[in-house]
Amino acid sequence: MADYYEILGITKGASQDEVKKAFHKLAHKHHPDKGGDEKKFKEINEAYQVLSDTTKRAQYDQYGRVFDQGQPGGDQGFNWAWGNRPQGDVEFDMGDIGEVFEQFFGGGFGGARQSTKKDSKKGKDIQVDIEIELERALKDSIEKINLSKQITCNRCQGNGAEPGSKIKECVTCRGVGQVQQVKKTMFGSYTTLATCPECKGEGTTPEKPCNVCKGEGRTKGQEIIEINIPAGIDTNQTIRVDGKGEAGRKGAKAGNLFVRIFIKEHSIFERRGDDLFSQVNINFSQAALGDEVEIKSLEGTNILLQVPEGTESGKVLRISGKGIPHYGGYGRGNMYIELKVKTPKKLGRKQKELMEELRKEGL
Repeated sequence: MADYYEILGITKGASQDEVKKAFHKLAHKHHPDKGGDEKKFKEINEAYQVLSDTTKRAQYDQYGRVFDQGQPGGDQGFNWAWGNRPQGDVEFDMGDIGEVFEQFFGGGFGGARQSTKKDSKKGKDIQVDIEIELERALKDSIEKINLSKQITCNRCQGNGAEPGSKIKECVTCRGVGQVQQVKKTMFGSYTTLATCPECKGEGTTPEKPCNVCKGEGRTKGQEIIEINIPAGIDTNQTIRVDGKGEAGRKGAKAGNLFVRIFIKEHSIFERRGDDLFSQVNINFSQAALGDEVEIKSLEGTNILLQVPEGTESGKVLRISGKGIPHYGGYGRGNMYIELKVKTPKKLGRKQKELMEELRKEGL
């Protein structure tokens, strides 16, 4: 490998200003973007990195090309990137050494180091909780909710531009949304891709931003949303409504709305899965002789429940198909009625006489 001074065409006693002028002249001549020799340009750039820094230049003058030790072939380990190279002097950034080592030892050091982080324009998801009555689980229904959120701007229809003005390609990134940043360290140069500061990664900019949303394409507002609640839904189940979350920036895809359901406690029925449980009080004679008892269903209609004679307190009767519809399927759960024999606390004279007669009969 040629001597750094020879590469730049200067003497060992050249001033820093002469080093700079020699580099600019040769870099302009051999720049790959201008049809120059890339290999030659690498050598020129490497020489300038060392000789433009007084400390590294002194080390080089004393020890020679120490940075090539352990690197067969000199600069074979470096893959230089020249696109969008910043103009003027570039200082070595010792704070970038950690990133360089990560590039070297964490995944190889060939090629430009690109950033994968990119701001998303997609709107955020929203989650809300709503409470409904148990009866609402019997059939499909609609719930309306009023949400305060980011909505599409009515003036610009979400594109961020004042009506009548054009949306043009970003002149900084030329529509790509990213720009290259070339950083130099004592180990060499490398590039990173960063979000374009002009268009914020979108690749376009409006000639005149919307007066209402200031170019965001969305504003704070309210929207009434209809939620389809399917039959059989239960507590802690979630309904997703696509595209009803926060509006995206500049017409980007909106987020989703997630509605978590809670079922209110019922005054009569307890839900266990798709089955309903309740209790019915009957008197002693109904339990002993049997009877028909009228009870209410969850729909509000009356059902005749046949109480068999000799029923003991705590007996459970089942009514098939009167529970909750199976979620997303066919059929319904069952209704279970627990019979409670009611013991009277006060008896009238006639009742006492009858009870005495029953006692004499062994009842």
